[in-house]
Amino acid sequence: MISLLLKESAVSFGTSGARGLVKQFTDEVCAAFATAFLTVMREQGEVTQVAIGMDRRPSSPGMAAACTVAARALGVEVDDYGILPTPALALKAMADGVPAIMITGSHIPFDRNGIKFYRPEGEITKADEQAIMNVAAELPALGAIEREPVSDAAVRRYLARYVEWFPGQPLAGKRVGVYQHSAAGRDLNVQVLEALGAEVVALGRSEQFVPVDTEAVSGEDRALAHAWAAEHRLDALLTTDGDGDRPLLADEQGEWLRGDIVGLLCARELGIQALAVPVSCNSAIEVCGAFNKVQRTRIGSPYVLAGMQQLAGDYSRVAGFEANGGFLLGTPVAEGERRLEALPTRDALLPALTLMVAAARRNAPLSSLVMDLPARYTASDRLKAFPTERSQALLAEWRNDLPAMQQALGLEQAIAKVDTTDGLRATLANDEIVHLRPSGNAPELRCYVEAGSELKAQQLVIHALGNLTKLV
Repeated sequence: MISLLLKESAVSFGTSGARGLVKQFTDEVCAAFATAFLTVMREQGEVTQVAIGMDRRPSSPGMAAACTVAARALGVEVDDYGILPTPALALKAMADGVPAIMITGSHIPFDRNGIKFYRPEGEITKADEQAIMNVAAELPALGAIEREPVSDAAVRRYLARYVEWFPGQPLAGKRVGVYQHSAAGRDLNVQVLEALGAEVVALGRSEQFVPVDTEAVSGEDRALAHAWAAEHRLDALLTTDGDGDRPLLADEQGEWLRGDIVGLLCARELGIQALAVPVSCNSAIEVCGAFNKVQRTRIGSPYVLAGMQQLAGDYSRVAGFEANGGFLLGTPVAEGERRLEALPTRDALLPALTLMVAAARRNAPLSSLVMDLPARYTASDRLKAFPTERSQALLAEWRNDLPAMQQALGLEQAIAKVDTTDGLRATLANDEIVHLRPSGNAPELRCYVEAGSELKAQQLVIHALGNLTKLV
């Protein structure tokens, strides 16, 4: 029975799809996930086709093949779009009105992987996740584990989306670095930027998988950005996580911009009226006064999507984004005869391109776009190999004993209030914030902080994590 097989696999849904160790994603488990997903979709309507894509992890082709053979066993035709960004797969599947399966573990290490699922209208919901895990059918007999021929139709559609939205080569005369590493869209990103007129410098290409985390930028990547910006006289530097749904954008000095600041600036440029954002995002979103409504959610795109759906009943321009930079466009946006269709899944290119084009049109450096924002600075990092059970036990204890949390983290200021929307978000007496949350994808404890200066934010996250290491 599929539900029993999935339970025994120990693979579970986190904040962004089903994630687990590669060794847990056997052919049988991958086929079971695909079968369960398509069974749930068939209960809601006719399904004759499914779109499949993947990232560059060494385990991804085999997982895609197992999902393909499961679809075939159900009589469902497979459109294989090969290696491409997750939003490119979602865009094509939504245009065709078919469900989609993306094989990716995003930024997590290469010994892990994952599967994301899309309904014909966008990402699956938490209710869909539960239904997938509970499918009681038997796994059908599987044929040869092999993929279908790869089509470039999804890549071409994604490229056209941005070439048409940003007409007239607005980045002409600009030098943009693309940190390629092993990102799924590393070549496509170059194509898009060149089509918009930029002179592109390709950097840091790797045939080994590189787990770039846009929310916890490594010291090495910070140093690389500064060096590349100076050496190549860049106007901007762009990279993404492994599956291309979260951007990492650096200004002309090689300073990486925080993902929620990129999201805020993008939403403002697009004239968004209402936003759904996770509780971990920068409070400058409200303080800047650019939006009619800001709805705070739990961390994870399914929760942001649910928030956007609620807002769409009252506002015509709705979007969402996460602290890691992924931008979700909940409603279409029109400017004159141009129209940008909704894409309600995390996308790396829309926010990055919007900011680069905005700076170019103003003949101003990219760094200038943040100058008029309220002085609220965030930082984040994580403790790896921090058991989830230990994280959850600590947070449960501290919810009822705030002085114990203050003492354990070595905080000088008393905790004035806490928010338990997702994890434990403590606001201190001086309005600084320390937010702790167990990762939904790996045995890690994430720490998000906010302060009145960049230096203080960096010091605060280092200080908090330093004390947390004593509690493992």
